[in-house]
Order: sequence, then structure tokens, then C-alpha cells
Amino acid sequence: MSKTVTLRLEEENYQIFKKLADNDNRPISNFIETSVKRFIEDNLLVDEFEMEEIRNNAELNKSLKRGVADMKSKRGRFVE
Repeated sequence: MSKTVTLRLEEENYQIFKKLADNDNRPISNFIETSVKRFIEDNLLVDEFEMEEIRNNAELNKSLKRGVADMKSKRGRFVE
């Protein structure tokens, strides 16, 4: 089910988004939604090739397992 949200944009940003949406012949809401989803996929999620590299890296997996074990036994400290 679609949800409606209100988004306040500076006029300059609105004009940029509107122009880009018009160039793709789609509504500005679709342009913004698609752009945000692409940003999330590109910056916050691991793609299938990167995940395969992680799975196949024995040293990295050993280190991750040690880290999880340390966390569970409350060894170490949080570093910001």
C-alpha cells in the first residue's frame, strides 16, 4: 500500500529534481523515491559479489567470529 509523505524542499533543489524527473518523463515523487532507493542500495547494502568476497575470505571470517565471541563475553570496549 502506498503512503503519502510531505517533503519540504528548497526551491533550488525542487527545480533540480523537477528537471531531472521531467527528463526521464516521470513524476517527481517517483524520481525522488527511485533516487533514494538507489542511494541505499549503493551505500548501505552489500551486493552479491561483495558478499561472495566476504564469505570466501577466511581471515576476515576468523576475525569476525573472534569479534562476535568477544562481544558475547563482553570483552573489549566500544570504540567510536
